[in-house]
Amino acid sequence: MDFWIQDKKRKGSLPLYQYFFRKSSSSRKFIYLPLLKLTSFLYNVEISPTVKIGEGLYIGHPYGITINPKAVLGKNINIHKGVTIGQENRGRRKGVPVIGNSVWIGVNSTIVGNITIGDDVLIAPNSYVNRDVPSHSVVFGNPCIIRHQENATEDYVNNKI
Repeated sequence: MDFWIQDKKRKGSLPLYQYFFRKSSSSRKFIYLPLLKLTSFLYNVEISPTVKIGEGLYIGHPYGITINPKAVLGKNINIHKGVTIGQENRGRRKGVPVIGNSVWIGVNSTIVGNITIGDDVLIAPNSYVNRDVPSHSVVFGNPCIIRHQENATEDYVNNKI
């Protein structure tokens, strides 16, 4: 059950959850926060309205997504179902990720720890990322394998602003 809504500003349609997420940071918070909580429950999505996310967020299928409230996401991020962006609680990577601009995160990927993901990075489906990733890279596997590639997200990232 995937409900979409027309977004006149972007001239396209958005998943209902994503629409309410964007609106929850507007001046009419009191209207959209309860709707965000309801769609959050329906879609099994845990994204706090306090997460710092740049413009151009695209969530293709908002199911089973978890993002730590302290994580920082840049502009033009694409997140797919089953993604976890979480906190590591001990060791040298204790903390949460900072993700750059134009990053495509594939289905069931996990990004954890006090790491930095650069700009123009493609994280392949089912990848486990727990170390820094330089800009213009493709990441795949568990443990993560990083390969340099110019224009790594070309033709992948939707809703570029």
